[in-house]
Amino acid sequence: MNGYTITGIQQIGIGVKDLKEAWNWYIKMFGMDCRIFEEEAEANLMLPYTGNQPRKRHAVLAVNLQGGSGFEVWQYKEREPLMIKEEIRLGDIGILGCKIKVRDAAKAYSFYKEKGTAILNEPSSDPSGNKTFFMKDPYGNLFQITEGNNWFMNENKISGGPCGAIVGVTDTEKARKLYSDILGYDEVVYDRTDIFPDLTGVNGGKEMIRRVLLKSSKPFTGPFSRIFGPGKIELISNPNNPGKKTYEGRFWGDPGFIHLCFDIKGMDFLRSYCMEKGFPFTVDSMEKHKGNSFDMGEAAGHFAYIEDPDGNLIEFVETHKLPVIKKLGWYLDLRKRKPKPLPAWILKMLRFSRVRRDLVT
Repeated sequence: MNGYTITGIQQIGIGVKDLKEAWNWYIKMFGMDCRIFEEEAEANLMLPYTGNQPRKRHAVLAVNLQGGSGFEVWQYKEREPLMIKEEIRLGDIGILGCKIKVRDAAKAYSFYKEKGTAILNEPSSDPSGNKTFFMKDPYGNLFQITEGNNWFMNENKISGGPCGAIVGVTDTEKARKLYSDILGYDEVVYDRTDIFPDLTGVNGGKEMIRRVLLKSSKPFTGPFSRIFGPGKIELISNPNNPGKKTYEGRFWGDPGFIHLCFDIKGMDFLRSYCMEKGFPFTVDSMEKHKGNSFDMGEAAGHFAYIEDPDGNLIEFVETHKLPVIKKLGWYLDLRKRKPKPLPAWILKMLRFSRVRRDLVT
């Protein structure tokens, strides 16, 4: 892809008011117990999105080794996070929901119902015939539980991790210039405008909306692609009743889905291509650090941000250093590796980064 490689959705960022409480919930409900990095530091490169001031934060990146992308759970440390005033609805502009994959939607429904989660509807079929239902976490974030495949390990958990995102846009064709042309989600699974039975119970789900589900026509390949899997992006718009921007008047890092992050190789090529297509980097750690890696405590690499046509934040991360078994000082240097999958046995070593006792009660 023009000298760069998109290797999959690395993570979805979630701003929270209490990181430990939220991560604990995500471990219990979605199995996000493998800690890739955790850091308390100052976010001094995100000034365009944090009121032009550096902000202290606590962040953790965690994955579920059964398969799927990760969560970057993010909390301000010296600033009171600002909650959204109105409930998010389908038709709003922003990252509206996270898709979580399960092997069996009916079993997952029973599991989450027994746990007392905020389930919005019963399992039904989406427009492609896939079994799905919706629920919310305790903080109002929307999750679509959907049957999926491409499992990495079997850890006897009810779910894997994220397998995509639901993004609210105003103009699907304009949005696809980024999501299809640059990010590679070029195949349309469905494109329908209707009132959808599987959205019953979801705020805005009783209105006429357009849903466009995208996937890549070619399998993603990269160091962590065995874990990430393919992923899908669903673009949603309400042509007759477009809604609010979910981060209007708020900062990146405030509660909600703050960004959609892609693992990449070839940041220089990607920067040039994004600029050519009209999506310039708005944050660029490579430029700020004069080509040196950005240190995230236990991991290192380059990161950058662009905005989609509606201002929704897309992050790119090119990983250089990754802790495999931190206690033994085993770190992978990925800078000279080609964008191909790491051996499964190396990826399985990440299980030694699993968090249990200090969070799960």
